[in-house]
Amino acid sequence: MAETQGSSGSEPNPNEKLVKVFDSEDESEALVVKGLLDSAAIDSDLQSASLLQDAFPGLGGMLILVREEDAERARQLMTDHRRSPGDEETAEFDIIEEQPPKA
Repeated sequence: MAETQGSSGSEPNPNEKLVKVFDSEDESEALVVKGLLDSAAIDSDLQSASLLQDAFPGLGGMLILVREEDAERARQLMTDHRRSPGDEETAEFDIIEEQPPKA
């Protein structure tokens, strides 16, 4: 079950370099983060980590991939959202800071 709809109506091309910026065991948390990225016009791909065990062994739950050139902006957006004042019910989520492997 993959959500692949970006706000521009396109999704990252599988032939492009994609980078993991988020993972969670909680699908609803992943959907919130995907919505945050969509609202900022960052195309993202929400996938079940179980489908990607070859690429990311040891993961479970859901993960979000973005184009390599959008990764830093996506991480900054998630960091800013996590630190934003206001609603005390704001979910805490972890931002993946790993660098993509060199080809």
